[in-house]
Amino acid sequence: MALLIGMLLAFAVGVFGTVSGLDRDRAFYTTVAIVVASYYALFAVIGATTDVIVIESLLGGLFLVVATIGFRSSLWLVAIALAAHGVFDLAHGLIVANPGVPVWWPAWCLGYDVAAGAYLSWLIGSGRVRAVA
Repeated sequence: MALLIGMLLAFAVGVFGTVSGLDRDRAFYTTVAIVVASYYALFAVIGATTDVIVIESLLGGLFLVVATIGFRSSLWLVAIALAAHGVFDLAHGLIVANPGVPVWWPAWCLGYDVAAGAYLSWLIGSGRVRAVA
C-alpha cells in the first residue's frame, strides 16, 4: 500500500507542478530530488547515532550533487537521480542501519521516487519541459 500511495502522491505533485506552472522553472524537480534524498538524514536525526547521521548526510549529498549538476546541464540527470534514489530505497536497509526510518518508508519512497522520475522523463520526452539549460 505504501508503494501505491507514494506513486499516487508523486503523480499528484507532478500534475500540480505542471498545471500550476511551478515546473516551468528548472529548479522544481531538482528541489524535489534534493528534498527526497534528505529524508534519511532527517530520520537519522530523529532516531539514530551521530555516525548514522553523517553516513545518511553523505549519501544524500551524492544525490544533491547529481541533481545540481542536472539542474545546470540536463534535467535527464535529475530524472535519473530521482529514479536511482528509488532503487536505492530497495537496498538502503542493507547499507545503513537507521532505526529512525519508519517501516513503511522505503516502499513509499521507492514508489514516489520512481514515479516522479518517470513523470519528469515523460515531460522531457514529450517536449513539455526542456532538458537542457
